[in-house]
Amino acid sequence: MLLTPLLLPPSAAFWPQVARALLAAHRDQLSGLRVIVPAFSHAQQLKAALAQELGGTFIPPRINTLSGWLALQLPDPEAPPVASDSQRLMTLYDSLRQQAWLKKLFSARRNADLLPLAQTLLTLSDELTQALLPGLQGSADAAQQRWQAALAQLSPPARSLLSDESQLVWSVWKSQLDANDAGVARFAQMMRLAADGGADETLIWINPAPSDAMESAFLAAYGERQTVCPITLDWRRSALPALYCEAWRELEQKADDAAGAPDLAAASAIAGLDAAPHGISLMPASSLEDEAQQGAQTIINWLQAGKSTIAIVAQDRVVARRIRALLERAEVFVSDETGWKLSTTRAAAALAAWFDVIATRAETAALLDVLKSPFLCADLPNKADQLMTIELALRRANVAGGWDAVQAAVANCAFESALIARIASQAGQFAHRRSLPEWLASTRSALDALGMTPALELDPAGAQTLALLAALEQDCRALTQPFSFAEWRAFINLQLEATPFVVSGSDRRVVMLPLNGARLRSFDAVLMAGSDAAHLPSQPAETLFFANAVRRELGLATRESRQHQQLRDFTELLSANAEVVLSWQAHQDGELNPVSAWIERLQLALARGPYPLAASSVPTRRVAIDTQSLTPVIASMPTPAAPQLVPAKLSASAYNSFVACPYQFFAARMLRVSALDDLSDMPEKRDYGGWLHRILNEYHSTVRDGTVTERAQFDGDQLGRAQLDREQLLRAISAKVFDDELRKNAAALGFYVRWQKVIPAYLEWANAREQLGWQFVFGEQAFSRELALDQDQGTITLHGRIDRIDQNTDGERAVLDYKTNNVAALKGKLKDGEDHQLPFYGLLSDVPVAAANYVALELTRDKARDKTGDVEAPHYADWQGALQRQIAGTMSAVRQGAALPANGVESVCQYCDVRGLCRKGAW
Repeated sequence: MLLTPLLLPPSAAFWPQVARALLAAHRDQLSGLRVIVPAFSHAQQLKAALAQELGGTFIPPRINTLSGWLALQLPDPEAPPVASDSQRLMTLYDSLRQQAWLKKLFSARRNADLLPLAQTLLTLSDELTQALLPGLQGSADAAQQRWQAALAQLSPPARSLLSDESQLVWSVWKSQLDANDAGVARFAQMMRLAADGGADETLIWINPAPSDAMESAFLAAYGERQTVCPITLDWRRSALPALYCEAWRELEQKADDAAGAPDLAAASAIAGLDAAPHGISLMPASSLEDEAQQGAQTIINWLQAGKSTIAIVAQDRVVARRIRALLERAEVFVSDETGWKLSTTRAAAALAAWFDVIATRAETAALLDVLKSPFLCADLPNKADQLMTIELALRRANVAGGWDAVQAAVANCAFESALIARIASQAGQFAHRRSLPEWLASTRSALDALGMTPALELDPAGAQTLALLAALEQDCRALTQPFSFAEWRAFINLQLEATPFVVSGSDRRVVMLPLNGARLRSFDAVLMAGSDAAHLPSQPAETLFFANAVRRELGLATRESRQHQQLRDFTELLSANAEVVLSWQAHQDGELNPVSAWIERLQLALARGPYPLAASSVPTRRVAIDTQSLTPVIASMPTPAAPQLVPAKLSASAYNSFVACPYQFFAARMLRVSALDDLSDMPEKRDYGGWLHRILNEYHSTVRDGTVTERAQFDGDQLGRAQLDREQLLRAISAKVFDDELRKNAAALGFYVRWQKVIPAYLEWANAREQLGWQFVFGEQAFSRELALDQDQGTITLHGRIDRIDQNTDGERAVLDYKTNNVAALKGKLKDGEDHQLPFYGLLSDVPVAAANYVALELTRDKARDKTGDVEAPHYADWQGALQRQIAGTMSAVRQGAALPANGVESVCQYCDVRGLCRKGAW
């Protein structure tokens, strides 16, 4: 027999009232009762309430959830195996991708774009199964009639517009209605249980929310054989505080008072009908960080006051996560019941990065993400150094991506090259179309080969990720349809997104939960984060295909029903907890952010109601956060001295850095602190300079060796033919170099085209210089030289690579340095006298150098300026001598402990990589 529900007011006394009701009606048969509760946490509360009432040892009833009870039943040997969610999803997706009209209808650019559609259709199908399946037991046409009645709620234009979509939903649902469907199998199991599984047990059904169609059918069938006593919350006006009924008039239940309701006087005493509610306060915040800090400090204060059960209701999940981070910084563990998505964990991020590497064919950013993952080769003893070697090599070579380019960049590093080769080999396994079991096997094999599996097993989220892959391998073993890598990746992303990750912990003093997770629970104090209009009530995701009118006719949850249930959950939260703080960001992006309309209506009801002046509004609170006084230190220019760190070698660029700013030299050359080279998808000017160095060195070496023309005095016609031969050579060499670069990055084409325009001007300058008697000797050659320092401070090694050395007919040599600047800029460079590169190269040469020139190879779109020229350094011999004395003196002083002040000028500082160390601008 299905009894009239026992209605209890929403309050902290709910479970004691349940215990008293059970003892009053079933004290002698307590252990023979079957009690079904919404969640396992409620079983502990009921047992505690029974123990409190009985005051001694007792045998409790059998308490379980419906899912737990069904799991204890023996399976039907005649029932076919139930298809897993992943198997249903991919089977349906395989059918959808065969329909070209679907791709056009939903603007799908590729097959994988239909995977979310398949998931949405399955969700709708499950909703329809839950709502309509019980009605199919008596009439096969009942569902069709209900479906047509639901569509009739739409206007004719809307019905015409949605004809294809509605037919798709109906077809998918009908295709799912077989014994393999999990919903169908669950309902069949419920009805078997109602028929013969519990014929000798009185059933106590406790549920704060209305039962769905399947549950109602189960209770009705069970009630035909045994007594069923439903217990639920009382939402009649007589059982609720008058304030809440006045503020939220849609809250109350419209049905007449039902038999079995508690005495109204007792209800009034419990719910406090005649007084304004106590313990509710508002906590507006000025920003997200302010709300998080106020919330965290509030919880810490509650713990210090002795409260042992505290709840954080995460309406605004971003703020809630920040509160959790602040609490964990204060060593307060938060037991998270919200179940963050597994896709947000670093284990899932490592798997996503690995898929990125495969999809992008080793794009550098994706490859570095994988290399820096804590799960990749976690057992390597010097992993950080080896990964830094790889990253520096990729950045210096400005490798945008591609396995060949990456391997070429690390070719000189044996171990690093082997690691990249191993990763490339595993990435190569993810090709062609495969079945899901094969994709899963490849993924597990790659994780093993890359040494990621042991590290993932030690991480809670990593272990759950591996368990998910193992479960999918079991669930999808029957799927033989081939899928592309893009489809496999989209499938895994959906699984990670749909799987909650709950961190286990023994400390339950502070729990984080959703609003519906607080049903039938009470705490010492509750903090609701996100009580603004945007988060309370939470905005339901719009479901494809169905309007609310159709959903209402089909018996599905509508936007209104969801919000109505949220209002009841919110009311229960306020009624069942002694202290509730509602926080929100009162300002966002400089604009006022209103509090929830529910709270505004509560304040309006308080202001209008017959309450004392002190209780005419919900109080506002703000907690004081402890401040720490710091002793200010007046910043001053740093002047470090580190004689023990003076480098043994000195390059031209290093000495120029010393001249520009001694502190820059100290940080970059002595401490070896330097910024990583930026990765760029587009070739940069430095890349162009490197290509020209290679081109011009090969060109002049070929001309020097006499393979193009004989070195002799030419008349006009002979010189013209020689120029033509040399231009063909230079263009051929340029084509070879740029062809190599274009295979790596097509964007180099712009530099190639513009260089081709410079070639005639460069040849004109080079041949004219040759007529003046200068001949190319060698280029791109490294030199080093020991230089004695002053005051017996030892020696320092000068080193560098000279672009080019020429020699004239008198045997004098000249240093040439290529610059991708214009002639005017190079003249200014020499006029300032602050760039010591040319005299430094003169000191490096093994043969005395009489002259030095900058060669301008400016690359510009302005044809009038596509000219090549050179700028000669004045008084070069004197400049070399002065530079030698200067280096010997300054480096000697540094070795003796001279200060290295940060005295660079602004033109130097604005591009300095170590400005964050010297803090210029703060002193």
